[in-house]
Amino acid sequence: MGAWANSLSAQTITDGDTIKQGGVTYRLWGIDAPELAQTCPDGWPAGRTAATRLQALTAGRSIVCQEKDRDRYGRTVAICRASGEDLGAILVREGMAWAFTRFSVDYVDQQEEARIANRGVHEHDCQPAWEWRVQQRAKSGQ
Repeated sequence: MGAWANSLSAQTITDGDTIKQGGVTYRLWGIDAPELAQTCPDGWPAGRTAATRLQALTAGRSIVCQEKDRDRYGRTVAICRASGEDLGAILVREGMAWAFTRFSVDYVDQQEEARIANRGVHEHDCQPAWEWRVQQRAKSGQ
């Protein structure tokens, strides 16, 4: 995909790994955050917590996104940085998302750091988002 970068200032956070700005939906590259409705076995609201953290990381900051790909929903998959900091790396390192190794190994080191430190989804023994989505589709008969 193109090496263009788009600078964002006013954005909407739709969940823990998706930012909307100027009619473009950016899915963060290489990570998978819990779905908004996802809670962990101990009741920890993983999805809401991840979205709140992404909101805090982007609030009032200039966000620059570099397109890497397009997903099956037409979203732009991008590495997005807030003041030069890779948002995906931060979220995985803090245990707010998993490295999405099906598509990238870019954040495996950050995930291992979070797992060892027992942060976020690792502390609460959360089901990876991709497994949770499959389970939800099975429950709804889709």
